[in-house]
Amino acid sequence: MKSAYLICVGKLKDKNLEAIEKDFLKRISNPKLEILELKANAENKDAEADSIIKKIESLNLNPYVVTLTEFGTEYDSPRFSKFISQKIDSSKNLIFVICGAMGPGDELLDKTHLKLSLSKLTFPHKLARIIFVEQFYRAMTIRTGHPYHN
Repeated sequence: MKSAYLICVGKLKDKNLEAIEKDFLKRISNPKLEILELKANAENKDAEADSIIKKIESLNLNPYVVTLTEFGTEYDSPRFSKFISQKIDSSKNLIFVICGAMGPGDELLDKTHLKLSLSKLTFPHKLARIIFVEQFYRAMTIRTGHPYHN
């Protein structure tokens, strides 16, 4: 089974948001979405990017890296589901990255296969994380024909 990871800079510290995230994560089964949290380095996005790259390399996978950024490609939910399905069916393991407040460093962007935007709107990182997890779950339900998306 392929793997899917969400690397997040910073921790989710709100118990209410943690409960929402946990609820969606327990519903996601194939592939499971594993969240990996890294320490923020707000003053230096290049150092943050370096720690993200080291984490990606430590997973020892054949990764397809998607970095969330305001300047990325936008998908509607059915197209996002199709994209994820294609990657799950390929030989790649999906790694999604939500960077810190300064955004992604250049070295990370160089190793990114796709830049993804959740919206033209700007969200706080903790909400972007919840929105992403919900959209990943929605993509899986679209893929399997579950009625959640309807």
